Parts: sequence; structure tokens; C-alpha cells
Amino acid sequence: MTADREALLVELVDDAGAPVGQATVGAAHRAPGMAHRAFSVLLADPGGRVLLQRRAAVKTRFPLRWGNACCGHPAPGQPVTEAANVRLGEELGVAPLPLRELGVHVYRAEDPVTGRVEVEYDHVLLGRIDADHPMSPDPAEVAELRWVALDEVRAGIDARPDDYAPWLAGVLAKLNLDSQRAL
Repeated sequence: MTADREALLVELVDDAGAPVGQATVGAAHRAPGMAHRAFSVLLADPGGRVLLQRRAAVKTRFPLRWGNACCGHPAPGQPVTEAANVRLGEELGVAPLPLRELGVHVYRAEDPVTGRVEVEYDHVLLGRIDADHPMSPDPAEVAELRWVALDEVRAGIDARPDDYAPWLAGVLAKLNLDSQRAL
């Protein structure tokens, strides 16, 4: 499945997020990396905790690091929320949810383990779900799940940054006061 995902197309973008072309996932993540559209989904429970996933060991970028509920790339021209709901189903076994965009996190990160590079125009999406909602994570995608208070996640990132995906702090920064109240 990982090899198949590397052959999927992503939408290349300029600094403002405007489409400028397309490439395969694999090509977009080879050094030096190509800027492309992505999404990061935050799932929050009614108590304000967020779902973290520990990425599977077979992931081609940042394996075994803790990240947000799920991430991915829309196909060129595909609506971001549509692609995100597909990935929620694939990674966590969760049916489509209403998702609200919180903003965009633009970042570049090099994976010291795999040599892959991320240059992403990352749409940050927030969804609500009960912590006891049934999930069936795909072991090829997810090694572990846990619900964590925002303060605990932020403290963990500060104390042990290499345990977390490099985009997670920027994704969590999109949770402003208004979106936190919505948790």
C-alpha cells in the first residue's frame, strides 16, 4: 500500500497556494522537495483533548513519530475536506465528519531517517468526535492512538521534539481561542 501511495498525484503550489502543476507523492518528497498541497486533520473530543496517532514504522516520512489524527494530500483539484474524509476512513476507519478549516501551516522538514523532504502548504482541519467513538486503525498507517490534552501535547513537543512529527506544533498553533472554544 505504501508503494501505491507514492505513485498518487499531488498538486504542486506556489508560495500563495495557487496550483502550478502536479507530481507523484514520491517525486514531491525527494530532496530538495517540491511545494505541494496537503492537509492535517485534528480530531477533538468534547473535553478538548486531541487524538494523536503514532505513525506506523513503514511510513516513508517520519515513521514512529506522534502526529495529529491523520494527514494526507488531495489529488489535483480535489476538495481538501473530501480528501481528508477519505483518509480518515483509510487510516482510522472513521466515517466522514464535518471538518472546519482553521488555516494553513506552511513548512519544510527533512526526515533524517528516510531522507525524504516535506515542503507542504498544509490545510489544517478540525473535526469533533467522542473519544469512545469506534475506530479501526490501519496498522500500515497507525502504530498507536491516544487522546491527549492540548497542554500535555505542547509540553511533550517542547521536551522531546524528536518524538513528534515536525509539523505538529505548527498544526496545533492553528487552534486559536475561537477554535478551542469549539472543542
